[in-house]
Amino acid sequence: MKKLLAAGMLMLLSACSSTPDYDYDKSVNFSEYKTFAWFPNASLTKGTANYQISELMERRVQQAVNDELAAKGMQLVDAAQADVLINYHASVETKVDVDTFSSGYSARWDYWGIGYNVQTTTREYEVGTLVLDVIDKESNQLVWRAAKEGRLKKNQSPTEREVVIRESVAEILSHYPPQANQ
Repeated sequence: MKKLLAAGMLMLLSACSSTPDYDYDKSVNFSEYKTFAWFPNASLTKGTANYQISELMERRVQQAVNDELAAKGMQLVDAAQADVLINYHASVETKVDVDTFSSGYSARWDYWGIGYNVQTTTREYEVGTLVLDVIDKESNQLVWRAAKEGRLKKNQSPTEREVVIRESVAEILSHYPPQANQ
């Protein structure tokens, strides 16, 4: 019963996190940031053994971030001249999907008893989380962070993987820079 409850909570949490989660330092004037660079030694693959988080995926994420920030008017420069540094992290978790439904109701008259049939099925699947950090280079402080998680699909073509990454990065960076009323 405990496992079913835990699995149900995981499903609820994953359903709630379909939109990016973000946080930022409200004291920062983000309009002052015009240039960015990647954090030295930033690595999406460090500490992750999942085969889907590879150097290929890392390049796709970097290109998507570069394109999104450029579309917002920021310029990619050398780290020495950057206003902010971009860092990122990825993780993969195995989650459980649990379905329980009634498969029938019956009564037997040859002896006392009423029956209620319930069927439960479980399926494991992988959820990936992409976290993007914006670090003020001068103070070396984290000023903005956002994360998005999504169900990982297997057997995707490289084009399909690129589309998913571009859409995810666009959703994450839709909250950057934060507006005054956010």
